[in-house]
This record gives sequence, C-alpha cells and structure tokens, in this order.
Amino acid sequence: MATLPIALVQTRTPAGPDAAFAHVEPLVREAAAGGAKLILTPEATNFLIQGRAARDAVLETQDRDAVVGKLRDLARELGVWLLIGSAIVRSGHDGDDRAANRSLLIDDKGGVAATYDKLHVYDVDLPTGERWRESASVRPGDAAVVADTPWGRLGLTICYDIRFPQLHRALARAGAVMIAVPAAFTVPTGEAHWETLLRARAIETGCYILAPAQGGAHEDGRRTWGRSTVVGPWGEVIAKLDHDEPGVLFANLDFEAVKRARNAVPQLTHDRAFGPPS
Repeated sequence: MATLPIALVQTRTPAGPDAAFAHVEPLVREAAAGGAKLILTPEATNFLIQGRAARDAVLETQDRDAVVGKLRDLARELGVWLLIGSAIVRSGHDGDDRAANRSLLIDDKGGVAATYDKLHVYDVDLPTGERWRESASVRPGDAAVVADTPWGRLGLTICYDIRFPQLHRALARAGAVMIAVPAAFTVPTGEAHWETLLRARAIETGCYILAPAQGGAHEDGRRTWGRSTVVGPWGEVIAKLDHDEPGVLFANLDFEAVKRARNAVPQLTHDRAFGPPS
C-alpha cells in the first residue's frame, strides 16, 4: 500500500455508555465507508462524566466495558484497525479504586493488539478559574507503548501527554512513524496551545501526529476544543476539522515523508549526554 488511508472521529461523547456507543458507531461506520483502514477515536470514547459517584456507577473492567466490547465487534465487522483513543475503565490495581484512562488498539479481527494507560494526568489550575485534578480519579500508567500495525509502528499517548516531548521522542526512537494523541482538551488550553503542541511534536520526532478530539458542550457541563488534526512529519497540518461538531476527518499517510523528514534533519541520532544545569 503506497499510502495508508486513515480517519479521525471527532465526538461529543455523552455521559452514559449506551448513548456513547450510539453516538460513535455511525461515525466509525462513516469512516470505514470512506475507505479508512485505521480509524481513531478521542479520549473518553466510552463516556464523559465529571462526578466520581456517577462515574463509578458505570465503571467496568476493560473486558466487561460495553462500549469497548461493541467497538471490538465493529472493528471485526468492518475489517478495520480501530484505536479507541481511550476508555475509562477499572485499573485492576488492588488497593487503588481509581480508574485507568486507557487507549486500546483493536485489530481488524477484533482483538486487542495493544493497550496504554495515560502517563501524565491532568492536574492544573487555569487562568480562567477552571481547576482539574485528574489524579484524584485516574491512576497514571507507568510505561510508554509503541504498537505494531501492518503499516508501521504506532506510538500511543493521551491528551495531556502532548506537553511532554520526552515521551514522544522515546516513542519515535522506539520505531514509531505515527503517534496518536486522542484528546478532550479544555477550550482555553485548546485555543492557546493545541495546534502548536501537535506541530511541535511532529517536528521533533519526524512522525505523523494523529489527534482525534472531543468537541463542544457536553452533558456533564464541560466544554472541549475539538479541531481534530493530522500533522505531517515536517510539521505541516495536512488535515483538520476547524470546528467542535462531531464528524470524520480523512487523510492519507505517505511514510516516505517520514524518511524524508528524518533524512533532512536526523535529530533522533543526535542526542548527547549532558550534566545538570549549573
């Protein structure tokens, strides 16, 4: 295959799992009907709920989560690879009742090819007065993940991870030619930083950056930025939804562009050890 046809699914995920699947399913079907072989959904595809008690009432393990199960069936039916950008699931760690914010890469047979738990949780106090403490309800992961696909290696990240260039560099050095950045960015940070950060990570790694996003006003009261984006390995935006509405963004990835970018600026081979600042 000379190029890889992909699609990013932009959602406005409801609070309940049944409604969440009813929302995302037709978008995934639209992506597959448009020829995409790899389809990516945003962070928190299975539900978006701010309240801890309400969240815990629907929280399931990965194997029992209804949306994960139905999306696995859908990938098998459609014969596509599907990245569930993340599902909020029980972490499975004894003595820790926090959830995992977990990406799941599903192959075209419906199998789970890889999982990744978000490394960097979103604990911030924004100038607008918004205060977020993801660490109170989400247990951070402890390992980076690069997954094999039929087209090349895919690095997995989630949302706030975009602010940590060392993670993306490690993924590229481990062989990633594309990096997923599924997100539910806040409006103030999205407006100020979203595209700049995506382009910077592409330039630094020589990877395609694939960023499906949540967008708009959600049932639980939050607002997210949208603007799902595909950035090429030279840092150019090659596809973008310039709005917050649910939809599908198509793009074709030419991995020769990765080689060209890395040959022009071979920065991944130029790391040098150095001491601490004096």
